[in-house]
Amino acid sequence: MFKKKNSTKINESFGDRVFNIITSILLILIIIIVGYPCLFVVSCSFSSAQALQAGRVILWPVEFSLDAYEFILDFKQVWIGYRNSIFYTALGTVIGMIMRILAAYPLSRKSFQGRNIYMKLFYFTTLFGAGLIPSFILHVKLGMYDTIWPTVLAACISVSDIIILRTAFASSIPGDLFDAAKIDGANDFQCLLKIALPLAKAILSVLVLYCIVAHWNEYFTSMIYIKSVKLQPLQLILRPIMTAASASISTGDMSSGSQQLAQQGLDGVRYGLIVISTVPALLAYFCVQKYFKGGVMVGSVKG
Repeated sequence: MFKKKNSTKINESFGDRVFNIITSILLILIIIIVGYPCLFVVSCSFSSAQALQAGRVILWPVEFSLDAYEFILDFKQVWIGYRNSIFYTALGTVIGMIMRILAAYPLSRKSFQGRNIYMKLFYFTTLFGAGLIPSFILHVKLGMYDTIWPTVLAACISVSDIIILRTAFASSIPGDLFDAAKIDGANDFQCLLKIALPLAKAILSVLVLYCIVAHWNEYFTSMIYIKSVKLQPLQLILRPIMTAASASISTGDMSSGSQQLAQQGLDGVRYGLIVISTVPALLAYFCVQKYFKGGVMVGSVKG
């Protein structure tokens, strides 16, 4: 009654089987090397101080405890840092992607005169930098010191991302589509919004992830240009918590907060800080992971 489906089975040679086995073993080892430290950090953050001091945490949490997170989240500054980091990351990503798209699209069009000259100028900026002192003076002269703008604009332009996006526009989108749109009366902005961007969702998602991670982990620019605690991102808020507590415990001059930290376990709080500062970036990756494989392969050799 039912027709048997014809299945074609590829016979692998002995060399292919050996290669697949070796590749699988290496991939498993890489997953263990990369994944175990992450699992260890999470397990330590949920373990009790006594278990950490005794070194009993190996893989899973021992004596499950939320004391480290309760201690960290009791600080009002942590919530302020979260708010600032989310705002800086969102605004910086929007501005950064707009700048990347507006720079990459003209450079991908062969009809754009002088695009090679502009590309060389972009590349020149990757070879030389003005340095910290001239940049600091420039920000002060522009009235941007102790404001949000140095942090927001720190990574708004990335020449490598512009090159990747330009390659995506030039190689993955046929030029005939733009020619047909021009015949129908579309201008350059309409071609960009209705043709180029919808067909480049994969690479755009990957670049959005790169922007999010860059802005979320950014701390040096904020440390130099932002002095007000109310404007500092999460990374600058978490650092003094550990340095002050570590100094107080080592010198024996502990305030009530430091005494509580000693009871909770300094190591547990350290692991908790790592988890708290890493979770948003991981969530951003999971949101765009379905586009990640196709996006990172843009510009590779096509079969």
